Amino acid sequence: MELLARINTVARRADSAEARLENFEFDSFHVDFSKRAITRDGVPVELSMKDFNLAVLFFRNLGRLLSRSYITQTVWREAGIVNSRTIDTHVSRIRSKLGLIPEHGWELKAVYAHGYRLERKQAAALLSAITGRVEEEV
Repeated sequence: MELLARINTVARRADSAEARLENFEFDSFHVDFSKRAITRDGVPVELSMKDFNLAVLFFRNLGRLLSRSYITQTVWREAGIVNSRTIDTHVSRIRSKLGLIPEHGWELKAVYAHGYRLERKQAAALLSAITGRVEEEV
C-alpha cells in the first residue's frame, strides 16, 4: 500500500510539472504541451514522442550548438547509450516533417564532431550582413 501511495505521489508531481509547461510559438510553429503536438501554419505535424521532445529541445535552444551527449541525456535520458545514427535519424525526420530547411527560413544543421544547431535563416543572413559591414569599415 505504501509503495502504491508513493508511486501515485510521484505521478501527480510529474503531471503537475508537465501542466506548468507553457505552449509557445516560433514563426509558423505552435507547440502544445497538453496535446504533445506541434502545428505548422495550423496544420498538425505527426511526430513520435522522441521526435516531439527533440524538436522542442531545438526550439528552446534556438541558435545554440547542442552536443550529441546533451541531446542524448535530455531526450533519451541516458548517458552515451544511444547510437549516434539514432540521433541522426530522428534529426533527419524532424527536419523533413517540420520543414526546417533554408527554403522555409530555417536550418537544422549538423556541426561536424559536435552536434546540431537550429537557426533561423533570416537571423543568420542579417547577422552576416551586419558582420560583413563591420569588417568592411575596419
